[in-house]
Amino acid sequence: MGKLVALGAAIVDVAAILEWLQQTSLAVHIRDSLFAFPLIESTHVIGLTLVFGTIAIIDLRLLGVASTNRSFERLAADILKWTWVAFLLTAVTGALMFITNAPVYFHNTYFRVKIALLFLAALNMLVFELTTRRSVQQWDRDPSAPPLGRAVAAVSLVIWICVIITGRMIGFTTTRASLTEPAPVEQNLEDLLGFPGDSAPAPAPENK
Repeated sequence: MGKLVALGAAIVDVAAILEWLQQTSLAVHIRDSLFAFPLIESTHVIGLTLVFGTIAIIDLRLLGVASTNRSFERLAADILKWTWVAFLLTAVTGALMFITNAPVYFHNTYFRVKIALLFLAALNMLVFELTTRRSVQQWDRDPSAPPLGRAVAAVSLVIWICVIITGRMIGFTTTRASLTEPAPVEQNLEDLLGFPGDSAPAPAPENK
């Protein structure tokens, strides 16, 4: 019973944190601004495009499909620094979008799948660093990486394509709507100009 109470308290805490995030002044400003959210979202898409593009260059080199005449170490040194800059940009803009509607994003299935895929991408990269990358001096100028390196590259491409797909699905299945507010009273042109509308009572006929 105590574990259930503790679990319930943890859930409440998560809900409270999510609510606090979307009530922060920064989140409110982004949510209510006409231009802030679209600008942040566009920057996020550009950043993700750069992340995928630079990673794809590395993966295709490992697969022996592109840049086979270049040293892998030289190519990685030129490309990966831009990958990390783009990833940082994507992470910051993604966090800014998240706080505008934190509870909705948190409970969105595609958002959770995307986060899981990012963890898998990190794990896949770690596998490469701990295995194939350690023997890079032996295959640095070969047209392609050893079998394990090629497998890691193929998995990397699949993961990042799925990240892009789930990212788009998040946009299709969530809304940027702010907290529920009372619906404004409907007004027509006659009301704004001070003319009687259709709801005004008709004058009583005169008795003759």
